[in-house]
Amino acid sequence: MSGPDLTTALGELTLANPVMVAAGCAGTGRELEPFLDLSGLGAMVTRSVTLDPRAGGPPPRAVETPSGLLSDPGLQGNGLQGFLATELPWLAQRQVRTVVSIAGRNLGEWAELARRVGLSPGVAGVEVNLAWPPGSAACRDSYQAGKVLGAVRRDMPRGVPVLAKIAPDVHHVVDVARAVVKAGADVVVVGHGLPGLALDRETLRPALGSGSGALSGPSVHAVALNCLWEVHEALPEVHLVGGGGVRSGFDALAMLAAGARAVQVGTTVLRDPGAPGRIVSELRQELDRRNIASVAESIGHAHRPEGEPR
Repeated sequence: MSGPDLTTALGELTLANPVMVAAGCAGTGRELEPFLDLSGLGAMVTRSVTLDPRAGGPPPRAVETPSGLLSDPGLQGNGLQGFLATELPWLAQRQVRTVVSIAGRNLGEWAELARRVGLSPGVAGVEVNLAWPPGSAACRDSYQAGKVLGAVRRDMPRGVPVLAKIAPDVHHVVDVARAVVKAGADVVVVGHGLPGLALDRETLRPALGSGSGALSGPSVHAVALNCLWEVHEALPEVHLVGGGGVRSGFDALAMLAAGARAVQVGTTVLRDPGAPGRIVSELRQELDRRNIASVAESIGHAHRPEGEPR
């Protein structure tokens, strides 16, 4: 299809378009296959894979809130061995550009996850989930975040891009971003749920089984966009991915204009499984309507002085 050039680069990773599915919102891809062509996405980020199997958090794990979703799935999964044996091969067979999200409990686990995932065929990149659980030390402490990235980078095979996913914490986001880049991250993903709590209307007790959780969806879009803006302003050469409340082509374009090179679509997939494909089409229309020839031209547009050529 003619029109704007949607290709974009994240470090050495080239994407056909800038729309990615965020970790956790589509499992490992099978759930979305009836609704869209996964190979047509910029990339698919798997749910966060842990070294050992996890039963997940106590139910209920998700509660709707005004303009958003509060959730705590507890990183349920069958562990790294099960993922490498069944889920990653399924994605590779369908030629899906796959970024594997990993989550460790200590530096030893982070290092082993990095080594084993990085050596596996079909992996386009590895996303280090520093944003879970919301409010954890790695979310807000640049020193802890840097230590994790150092362990991952040290054991990651050459040629595998490392994406560091950090929470949109308004007080610490720039410091954490700077730390993970210094420790070896190729790309910084700015976007995750914010810490939140909902109470049951009848019992006045926490509505989630685990108590608090991550608030995501439209309600966090403005905060995520602001954090992305601040990171790009402070670190303009760093390759960024934006996430948080992306529901439309314009939302994606706003993330690009604020400094992202790609965007992640998360919570909206739960309501509209075909949303990532729709957002790609809408983004193309948004660029075309503004006579913007490529995604590359739109990156950081909102930071440029008015009247400055693209």
